[in-house]
Amino acid sequence: MEMLIKFESKSSRAKGVAFHPTLPWVLTSLHNGRIQLWDYRMGTLIDRFDGHDGPVRGIAFHPTQPLFVSGGDDYKVNVWNYKAKKLLFSLCGHMDYVRVCAFHHEYPWILSCSDDQTIRIWNWQSRNCIAILTGHSHYVMCAAFHPSEDLIVSASLDQTVRVWDISGLRMKNAAPVSMTIEEQLAQAQNNITNDLFGSTDAVVKFVLEGHDRGANWCAFHPTLPLILSSGDDRLIKLWRMTASKAWEVDTCRGHFNNVLCCLFHPHQDLIVSASEDKSIRIWDLNRRTAIQTFRRDNDRFWFVTVHPKLNLFAAAHDSGVMVFKLERERPAHALNINTLLYVSKDKSIVSHDLIRGQSNILASVKHQGSPWTHPRSLSYNPAEKVALVTSPVDNGIYELVNLSSRSSSSKDGIKGSGDTALFVARNRFAVFNRSKQLIDIRDLTNKVTKTIELPEKVNDIFYAGMGHILLSTSTQVHMFDLQQKKVTASVNANKVKYVVWSNDSSHAALIGKHFVYIVKKSMELITSIHETIRIKSAVWVENNVLFYSTLDHLKYLLMSGDSGIVKTLESTIYLVRAKGDLVFALNRAAEPITIKIDPTDYLFKLALMKKDYEQVLHLIQNSDLVGQAIIAYLQKKGYPEIALQFVEDLSTRFELALQCNNLETALEIARTIDRPEIWSRLSSESLHSGNHKIAEITYQKLRYFEKLSFLYLITGNTEKLNKMAMIAQKRNDALSLFQNSLYMNDVEARIDMFVDANMYPLAYLTAKSNGLEERAQEVLTVSGINEDHIKLPSTGPSFTLPSPVRPTYAENWPLKDTSDSSFEKLLRDRIEQMALEPEEETASVNEFQEAEQDLLNVEEDGSDLSAESPEEGDGWEVEDLAAEEVVPNAEDEVGVIDGADEIHLWLKNSPLAADHIAAGDFESAMKLLGRQVGVVNFAPLKSRFLEIYAASRAYVPAVDGLDPLTIYIRRNGESAERNQSLPFISRNLESIKNNELNEAYRLVKANKISEAKEACLNIIYLLITSVANTQEEAEEMSDLLDEAREYIVGLSCELERRKLSEGDVTRALELSYYFASTKLQPVHSIIAHRLAINASHKQKNFKSASFLGQRLLDLAGSGPAAEAASRAITLGDRNPHDAFEIDYDPHVEFSICAKTLTPVYSGQDYESCPVCAAKYHKASASGVCLVCDLGAIGQRGTGRRFLV
Repeated sequence: MEMLIKFESKSSRAKGVAFHPTLPWVLTSLHNGRIQLWDYRMGTLIDRFDGHDGPVRGIAFHPTQPLFVSGGDDYKVNVWNYKAKKLLFSLCGHMDYVRVCAFHHEYPWILSCSDDQTIRIWNWQSRNCIAILTGHSHYVMCAAFHPSEDLIVSASLDQTVRVWDISGLRMKNAAPVSMTIEEQLAQAQNNITNDLFGSTDAVVKFVLEGHDRGANWCAFHPTLPLILSSGDDRLIKLWRMTASKAWEVDTCRGHFNNVLCCLFHPHQDLIVSASEDKSIRIWDLNRRTAIQTFRRDNDRFWFVTVHPKLNLFAAAHDSGVMVFKLERERPAHALNINTLLYVSKDKSIVSHDLIRGQSNILASVKHQGSPWTHPRSLSYNPAEKVALVTSPVDNGIYELVNLSSRSSSSKDGIKGSGDTALFVARNRFAVFNRSKQLIDIRDLTNKVTKTIELPEKVNDIFYAGMGHILLSTSTQVHMFDLQQKKVTASVNANKVKYVVWSNDSSHAALIGKHFVYIVKKSMELITSIHETIRIKSAVWVENNVLFYSTLDHLKYLLMSGDSGIVKTLESTIYLVRAKGDLVFALNRAAEPITIKIDPTDYLFKLALMKKDYEQVLHLIQNSDLVGQAIIAYLQKKGYPEIALQFVEDLSTRFELALQCNNLETALEIARTIDRPEIWSRLSSESLHSGNHKIAEITYQKLRYFEKLSFLYLITGNTEKLNKMAMIAQKRNDALSLFQNSLYMNDVEARIDMFVDANMYPLAYLTAKSNGLEERAQEVLTVSGINEDHIKLPSTGPSFTLPSPVRPTYAENWPLKDTSDSSFEKLLRDRIEQMALEPEEETASVNEFQEAEQDLLNVEEDGSDLSAESPEEGDGWEVEDLAAEEVVPNAEDEVGVIDGADEIHLWLKNSPLAADHIAAGDFESAMKLLGRQVGVVNFAPLKSRFLEIYAASRAYVPAVDGLDPLTIYIRRNGESAERNQSLPFISRNLESIKNNELNEAYRLVKANKISEAKEACLNIIYLLITSVANTQEEAEEMSDLLDEAREYIVGLSCELERRKLSEGDVTRALELSYYFASTKLQPVHSIIAHRLAINASHKQKNFKSASFLGQRLLDLAGSGPAAEAASRAITLGDRNPHDAFEIDYDPHVEFSICAKTLTPVYSGQDYESCPVCAAKYHKASASGVCLVCDLGAIGQRGTGRRFLV
């Protein structure tokens, strides 16, 4: 037996420690008055709590609620909420140090004992002391509830251990009855007497005397009628009790100082004790002898406790706290094809068929050591049907066990000493002796055939194929050839604990405490991963994918280094095999289990790694892979064209489209977003890719006239260069006009520009240098200068405009490599099936070209722009521009392809289901509702679908014999461009509030419960298929949907109550309380509270009625309702009891399970409906939601969406 320390904290002296029942947390109470909350798996401090003056001695978690209790030297018992991170209240009454605090496992009770010689029982809900146990004549050092019976055991320095019977207290508090005024007065008198002389609700059953000095600790056995006690006489005493008597069984001797704490091992026949002699001792319960002693040099042990569910212990000492185990829980096992061999908890070798699920006991190894020491490893030889079992007893032994009944028994009983033994050939096995650093190769008769001295200090050996083993040192792992007796390969790896070989033995996983290394057989490192949580096991699946388990997750690791989570585990498992969607493992109880998984995530990444795009496409079409993690992964790995299929956010889609050079998609998105920075990005990328047509559109949107002119120059588009010159003239932009005239070598235009700008010298020089003598004379005449006054510089030949070898404006330049990937070729064929939502049909190449050509060819009156008259309009509408104006929005001219279908624009512009319904694409709308809010039943929405569809269209009669003209009605009307149009959706939020909501309120007030429930259900159907115009309106719609759900759940409680028979009083009271607890409008909540109070008074549940009255008083404030509330509070104060015990806790926040109509308390596991957020208990979470009749319970969606 060894102490395996899992966590240790350094602090001031720790006086107490407590495990959380489910989370990996431990509370420590310190001598300096502070309480610390630690995560013992991560080794991190979560929180600190300060609220005591002086040392804190007692500490305990509540078994189900987010509470813990502490007691200290300030005489207080404090109750804390660790979620809210605050002190809730203090229980005052003790008059000396509080030694121990504990919660009852069933009732809302707290047990505390003190140096004031008393034991107190508190009700933490009512915050009252309900019993005081007196009888000890010295400090009461310890007190504990019995795990199942109505008993308390206590230990005191008066040298006695007392057992108390509290069945009277339980009956008194669990079954309250109504009392008359006389009975209430008598009870009050009894309470005073109890305070003075002790309560009769708890009586002493046994007084155990046997310690020579004060008793420090006592504890019940979890299942047997045994009691354990320890004291300052350095002894541990074992007592047995029956219904009528108790007596001492035996005494454990061996400690050298005061024994401060002791307990029973919950799963083994062991006793654990802690003492001031700086040791923790383990005792055999049956023999009462010491088995093992764990000693520290400088730390006295003050306290030891055990985890309520796991095999973990915690001890408090002078330097802090440590969490430890007393045994390894990993079952020894080996796998042979589909057969798992493992050693069970009763130390039997079991054969388990993974396919059939059948088990068979083959042999027993109970004779190896003590019952609580289990074998460490198992190596199986399928050829000879024998197994090597290694155990840590006697410093390491191995045994050769025959597993076949047909074979001779000559191999049975072969044993030897060694730390590790494993088969290395059919008739050879290797035995490693760590102390001697030797490896013996033995045959099946245990005869040594070869002895190998190791080249360096080795910690362990592992199987590495026939004739080879792996040697694990502190810093490396070596491949060792047993025949040549030499190391053939090495890899750096610190303290490897386990090695798992792939199915073809080509790769190995080296597993340490917090890392996994994947290496080839040549010890070449391929990839590695580090985990903060301990890694417990690993197994290979097909395609060389590694599954590994941590304490709470099942994860995968690919050869590329990619990893992810496959499943969250409820408890720790040890993997043995994985195939398809099944994982086979052993749990800590050494029981084979099968876990079903979803392998889609790692199969998707594996297909990408192998470039198997057919498989990628299949997984996208048939799996739910949408998520930020998968999108980020695809971007990181350079697959933006695949990531583009998952994304709905326009900005992200734009970035992905640029990454995969899909400029047409990027252009459509840019038109939708329509922000300058987006157009600027697109212009740079398009020109870089050689797509000058899209670059032209971006320059037009950004009004980059100079860039447009230069683009037309280098593409040889002289026609548009002329138009740019005309635009510059209309804009009175002399510099732009000069630039365009240079590009076209239009000397006359340059001369006119210089003249208009009064730059006569430059005008004359331009005319003279280009041989235009007449124009030169005209300039001189206008300027009034004589030619004799002008001295001209010498000029060369006239400049001629270089003409392009081949005009390129008709076609794009040779583009950057944009050939479709294999995935995109597959995608093109099946785009309709894999689209996440309908998109606008892509225009043909000719249509795109025509649309772009129309950019500058559209004329106001239909005439040709090449006409001489400057008054005629053109596509830029230059005649309407003032001097400070620029080109009109190019979106008007190229944003929408001529003749585009309106409904396609609706589909493209909105991700809302309502807009897709209006467009007539019901299938797309259903997909959106399913993905966003998990709708699976669309039958209740049929009429709403048809209403929306009909309201978005108007029909105008045409000529007889022809179909009527269809007019599509937009909700954004003329305020938006055509390519941003959205359909009209009937019934907005204001309409729903003014009609359906007011009608529902009226029906509730009129006590028409069934009709009101239907009205609230109709509100949900309307809201889920409506749209919002602002973010505030969207939030209000979501809140209104939640309110409708609360009304439906509350009204369901009231309807169910009215169906009950008169004899079902308890259930009727519960339903009335639940109805009052739902979040209704104040006027309706007042009605519900008054109904519940009346029902409570009728059944004499005065205490509950008092709680309801207090809440009603907060709601009403004044009037008849407030008077009724005051009467309920007064009656409750006079008679604070309930005649009927009900499942209702007013102090704890809860919701109502819509199926069982019972509370779902805060902290309990639950599932919810993705549509209306109705909650359900885990056991009831299946099928379609009973509130909205739309969503699948437990299904996850992206969330409600009301805003485009």
